[in-house]
Amino acid sequence: MTDRQSKIAVVTGAGSGIGRAVAVELLRTGWSVALAGRHIGTLEETAALAPGAPALAVRTDVSRPEDVEALFAAAAELFGRVDLLFNNAGTFGPGGVPVEDLPYDAWRHVVDTNLNGAFLCAQAAYRRMKEQDPQGGRIINNGSISAHTPRPHSVAYTATKHALTGLTKSLSLDGRPYRIAVGQIDIGNAATDMTARMQTGALQANGEVAPEPVMDVADVARTVRHMAELPLEANVQFATVLATAMPYIGRG
Repeated sequence: MTDRQSKIAVVTGAGSGIGRAVAVELLRTGWSVALAGRHIGTLEETAALAPGAPALAVRTDVSRPEDVEALFAAAAELFGRVDLLFNNAGTFGPGGVPVEDLPYDAWRHVVDTNLNGAFLCAQAAYRRMKEQDPQGGRIINNGSISAHTPRPHSVAYTATKHALTGLTKSLSLDGRPYRIAVGQIDIGNAATDMTARMQTGALQANGEVAPEPVMDVADVARTVRHMAELPLEANVQFATVLATAMPYIGRG
């Protein structure tokens, strides 16, 4: 989208972690960004990290269709269009719970956030990108290393991230006639609050608990921006960005 002076993004889960890092990277490099998340205070903190940049904070529960529609309506009303959705909101769910002990409500919460929320946001973005002039835009889904290989006791998270890969492929195919490019970034051990435990000890497939290396979340943010700023004639379908020495290749 480098052919447009005005670049408009919606970033979900923008109040912390990877979502915050990506939102700030975009804001600091000329994008206007609608920041979506459950807590307006943390979204405003994200906006304050790029003072003077055009940001809009919208309290959003991505699992609620009415919240998602209100988010995209607000973004379109203020900025005029949507060029990019970074579909990032997600939750790991209760950690360390064996599959036989996982409560159904916990399963549903992870599915509603990670999969249903991603679908609702992609659907809302797709509708606007199809109808706006100039037509088109880009959707980048935040997958995970767990879209390829699970960790122990992660059945809900892993199932939703595998499903997200199917969502990415299907959206990419259906978006072709309308200049809607869809890709996925699979991230391993970016240094955020969610991964803080990795540095002290994470359960491995052999039953051991071992610390794992992490990488700077800024490297993830720069990768997302690279994907976002390609012309719509080019697409990174899948990108894997991970701490070099983390146990992924050879995991298990």
